[in-house]
Amino acid sequence: MDYEQKAKEVGDCMLGYKRDESGWKVCKKSNDVVVSWRPSSEYPGNVYKGEGIVSGCPEKVWECLKPVPNGLRVKWDNNVKKFELLEQIKEDISICRTVTPSAAMGIIAPRDFVDVILVKQYEDGTISSNATNVSHPGCPPQSGYVRGFNHPCGCICVPISGEPNKTQVFSFFQTDLGGYLPRSVVDSFFPSSMIEFYSNLAKAVKSHKDL
Repeated sequence: MDYEQKAKEVGDCMLGYKRDESGWKVCKKSNDVVVSWRPSSEYPGNVYKGEGIVSGCPEKVWECLKPVPNGLRVKWDNNVKKFELLEQIKEDISICRTVTPSAAMGIIAPRDFVDVILVKQYEDGTISSNATNVSHPGCPPQSGYVRGFNHPCGCICVPISGEPNKTQVFSFFQTDLGGYLPRSVVDSFFPSSMIEFYSNLAKAVKSHKDL
């Protein structure tokens, strides 16, 4: 599998999602966060977009988000139980395994996901993590976990002009959770989960003022 090509494609895809504002329907709002959805063109489900302003400069926000083993994300993100590096392809491209805990009062069993992840920095100070599912010889499906599949997803931290201590954060999720979950469970889980994601991210950034 050409991991580098796949990484490049998912980076372009994320940028396309951010720029294309057509067809999104708002499904949940909370404080400064708006969650929208539209049918995915990648698989027979929805792609969800979160938009919110987080208090903290982009570097601090990114420190809480960046996809690295033993990083801060596993400490604050309730949907990330474990994050493992399987292979470093290049400095900005890695293959990782993410383990998620059971959710929705146990209806959703623990999952694991294997993704190629591209970290991309832009000239205007924007930083993004971009991920999509891949197979990797070092990580076949494991007992105790349902193997899920992330279609192009990620987080984009955008500086706000004139507001150095605030960051606009876009998040995109389109995840095939695998197994035999009712569609209604999935459709209600993601919007609520994304609102919680922003709330917990804001708390994490606030509590890491020393970064």
